[in-house]
Amino acid sequence: MTSKNPSSQLFFLLSAAAGFLIALILYYLLQNNTDEPISATNNLPLPQEEVSRSPANQPRAKSTQIISFAPAVNRAAPAVVNIFTRKRVKHENTLYNNATLRALIEKRSPPSQYREENNLGSGVIVSSQGHILTNNHVISGAQDIEVLLKDGRYLQASIVGRDLETDLALLKVSAAKLSTIQFGDSSNLQVGDIVLAIGNPFGLGNTVTSGIISALNRSQFRANSFDNFIQTDAAINPGNSGGALVNTQGEMIGLNTINISNSGGSQGIGFAIPSSLVREIMYQLITYGEVRRGWIGIEAKEISPMLAQQLNSESSHALLIIGVLQNGPSQKAGINAGDIITHINNIKISSAKMALDLITNLRPGEVAILRGMRRNQSLQFKVIAEERPQMSGS
Repeated sequence: MTSKNPSSQLFFLLSAAAGFLIALILYYLLQNNTDEPISATNNLPLPQEEVSRSPANQPRAKSTQIISFAPAVNRAAPAVVNIFTRKRVKHENTLYNNATLRALIEKRSPPSQYREENNLGSGVIVSSQGHILTNNHVISGAQDIEVLLKDGRYLQASIVGRDLETDLALLKVSAAKLSTIQFGDSSNLQVGDIVLAIGNPFGLGNTVTSGIISALNRSQFRANSFDNFIQTDAAINPGNSGGALVNTQGEMIGLNTINISNSGGSQGIGFAIPSSLVREIMYQLITYGEVRRGWIGIEAKEISPMLAQQLNSESSHALLIIGVLQNGPSQKAGINAGDIITHINNIKISSAKMALDLITNLRPGEVAILRGMRRNQSLQFKVIAEERPQMSGS
């Protein structure tokens, strides 16, 4: 039988108490110096279902989704084509100024009389029969016109008709399964609307640029009076002429035509012909091969409020006749230089452009009623419209 040693029992108790105290201190320190409880799973990969529910992988709410114009581009771009033209230009040898020396050199090595000139542009397929709209300046003087579709097909194109006064031309190709553009309503456009320009800048191929409508009804940038441009800051570079200006639904609301630039490149001032005018010209070119406009044989000037004061006339924004073509429709109707025209077919004239539109919309042979003043006396004329003479040009 052994006896218990009091000193050894006391040592054991003190050791146990010290160990317990150290454990409490460590626990306290760890709880207050870590950002999260110690867990055996902290360093393990999350299960797949937890990953899928993490905020970084949540589907974006509709309000935060990235805006894309891809659907509009996918609708419109297949109908936009690249146009390549070739024409022969007479070559003039200006290298030698001395006529005798030039004659001797040309006798030994006769120069080619012509050189080939290439041009590029864009066009838009507007019918499943193969009609393609473009600018007249793109195909002017061309002996050979080739069209490259977005699907990679090369096709020869022929000219259906051209209109120099609006710089529009209609081509035709023979092919199946052609993508066509959907026309939009250009009359509902507003400054600030988002637009996309699709074309073939610098021969790079089908290219899209974006911008807004900067202004409407621009008409002071070219000589003819039929211009009614949409102005946009969507980049329109060389080669974009004849391409489509589309809205965010992929509908064509204009045909790209020119830009204003000192360098020839885009500076945010480009112009497109409104789709309403494009469609009207297109239908006439398909029907007649040309555009038929009314004409009454006058030269007129818009009367501003200041000019009305000088003329002692109460009619502002009317037309002052400053010239009448001899034996023309207006002279036959009795109109003289100095007469003031205020109404055409009971429509009050508000500008010279409005009057021109009313006259050119007349069909040859149609009777137009013109009302106005001569020396403060009211007059009315019946004018039989004739066909407007075609502009000459290549």
